[in-house]
Amino acid sequence: MRLVSADAEACVAPGGGEPVAWRTGGADLLWPGDAAHWSRSSPVLFPIVGHLAGGRLVADGRSYRPGVHGFARDAEFAVVGCRADRLHLRLVDSPATRALYPFAFRLDIRYRLTPRRFTIAFEVANTGRRAMPYALGFHPGFRWPFSAGARAGHRVVFARPERAAVPQITADGLIGAGRRPVPLAGRVLPLADRLLDGEALCFLDAASRSLRFVAPDGAAIAMAVENFPHLALWSRPGAPFLCMEAWTGHSDPAGFAGTLADKPSMRWLAPGAAARHAVRLAYRPADAAGAGA
Repeated sequence: MRLVSADAEACVAPGGGEPVAWRTGGADLLWPGDAAHWSRSSPVLFPIVGHLAGGRLVADGRSYRPGVHGFARDAEFAVVGCRADRLHLRLVDSPATRALYPFAFRLDIRYRLTPRRFTIAFEVANTGRRAMPYALGFHPGFRWPFSAGARAGHRVVFARPERAAVPQITADGLIGAGRRPVPLAGRVLPLADRLLDGEALCFLDAASRSLRFVAPDGAAIAMAVENFPHLALWSRPGAPFLCMEAWTGHSDPAGFAGTLADKPSMRWLAPGAAARHAVRLAYRPADAAGAGA
């Protein structure tokens, strides 16, 4: 579905509730998906984020397999409302979802486009009669490069200084016990292919509530988050995209053998309760941004 605001345009697919295009200021910013590298653009992650130990979660004495990052990214969302610059999508539980995750829920996503901003607001509601655990994430990929010039010289600038070491990720996608250093100087992380080879950079319980993907000419894509404590950066070797991700939860730790009730970083909603989360994307072209950090 196409949204328009002045010279800005965005496209959102009801399949997965996933933005597949965002263009503004003459720039084409979102990764369009390419099976040669990564076929998705900006999936919504729900009701888990990341990998499960053994590929399963245990609840009520039963095993469930909702898949990596959950099932929402492959589900069909209903269109609740649509205007030229706004879209409201909804996913509710069904027999198919309850075979993967035994809880009643409603997931609403509201998209709003302005000439330089693209806002994605989420609401997760527990429509059942017992407490509901969940994790939510947004996984947008951006073209790299997204402005003039080559891939070299791009950087990510965090709003606040972050730890210059991130968890090691195991071969099966779990959070390892060790940490690996990253060349983060205060708030600035220079990007290079080898830095992102093989695993995501997971800034768990990040100090920053925003970060910017900055091109050598000063053009920048900013991402501000609300009610998402974890941030991540991810790509694939040599692929022309960078994902800046916002998560409420994360993969299981290596060796985890507990039930869903024990799973780290899950949110819990009481019956009838709802929680709101948001990601706000903004673009500044080079002539407005300058070349500083």
